Amino acid sequence: MSGPVLILGAASGIARAVARSFAEAGHPIQLAARNSARLEEDAADLRTRYGVEVTLHDFDALTLDSHAAFVEGLPVLPEVAVCAVGAMGEQAQSEADPQAAAHVMRSNFEGPASVLAHLANAMEARGSGSIVGISSVAGDRGRASNYVYGSAKAGFTAFLSGLRNRLAKKGVHVVTVLPGFVRTAMLDGMDTPGPLTAEPAEVGAAVLKAVEKQKNVIYTRPIWGVVMAVIRNIPEPVFKKTSL
Repeated sequence: MSGPVLILGAASGIARAVARSFAEAGHPIQLAARNSARLEEDAADLRTRYGVEVTLHDFDALTLDSHAAFVEGLPVLPEVAVCAVGAMGEQAQSEADPQAAAHVMRSNFEGPASVLAHLANAMEARGSGSIVGISSVAGDRGRASNYVYGSAKAGFTAFLSGLRNRLAKKGVHVVTVLPGFVRTAMLDGMDTPGPLTAEPAEVGAAVLKAVEKQKNVIYTRPIWGVVMAVIRNIPEPVFKKTSL
């Protein structure tokens, strides 16, 4: 496998790590983000380190009516498309301001689902490809501390699950990635448990392996599977009394 890999939301820490993992494996890379020119330094680094072709593409996840033209305008339909688009937002702000909540939901669900729908249709017509969605363990159960972000990720996780089932016999595979805590700028100021906190490079390596092995759903660190199984099964009357 050595086809091009499209990274959507390429400016994030996770996206950069995923790009490096696929570039190291010999894949040409397509970096897509708003104002993609700011990614030129990342592109130069990938070219220098790994000797692969890297192209830059302007992409706005929130401008849904641009997504069809974006996909059609790519120099070549990617072999792998990785969507790392997202925005954590502030729960308190989302509770107070419906527009802020809508921005979080659109950034984590509507925009990613829209662009992946176009890519899925194109890959289905070709009969091959892999789609990777970076979702979140926050979508496994709604919690008081981040339910706006979590609900959007839950929707995205369900979208990826349905897409995977739809395309299962069409030659296109869909991977759902649930990273848990990752030591990126999103965690600045947060004190997270070491065993539950992955480095971005771990996520990059896990995504590459998941695509190569055609995994369906992965937690970057397996312990998250145990943690979330426990959280999902806490009875609602008990869950309401927790500080989660």
